Formats: sequence, C-alpha cells, structure tokens
Amino acid sequence: MILYGIPTCDTCKKALKALERAGKDVTFRDIRATPLAQAEVDRIVQEFGSKAVNQQSTTYRSFNDFLKASDPEAQIMAQPTVMKRPVIQDGDRWYLGWDSATEAALTT
Repeated sequence: MILYGIPTCDTCKKALKALERAGKDVTFRDIRATPLAQAEVDRIVQEFGSKAVNQQSTTYRSFNDFLKASDPEAQIMAQPTVMKRPVIQDGDRWYLGWDSATEAALTT
C-alpha cells in the first residue's frame, strides 16, 4: 500500500497512523521530497479526474489564470502539493482523501 502525501498534512498523518494501527504495510510517499513522475500523475488523474486537484487550497488559489485553466495533470506536475491528499493505492484500488468510508475499507 502506498500513501501519497506530504508529512505536514494532518489528514495524511491521521490516515497513516490509522493504517499502521490496523497492521497495514504502508509506504509513505512524500510527493514534495520525491516528486511524482508523469506516469504517476497520469494514473492518479485517470482514476479521479479533476477531483485529484484541491481547488480550495492556497496552492491552487495562487495559480495564475493560465495554470488554473490547464488540465489537472499540468497543475499537479507544476505544483505537486495542489493534489488532494492523501491518495492511497492499495493494489489495484485507489482512494482519494480520508473519510470514514475510506478508513472502513482499508482498516477492516
């Protein structure tokens, strides 16, 4: 299982702790320290579409008009922290964000 996020994200920390408590083998991927490859970004956007971008974030709000009008792949490649977090890959299954449904699916 891979959890894509940043170490300062409270939601990522919460998800990581819950998964570890449930005995899951989780690899934390710091997308700031180890940027996503184009193929990884493409896969995430293929899975979640424009929902992969957190349009409520300060990162997104700081984008110029050109970047705001760009596709989600370009936005994430330009500034990885604009990606909604966490993104969790569990084998062939993908999850976006951390809510009660995601927690139940991954910890039980």
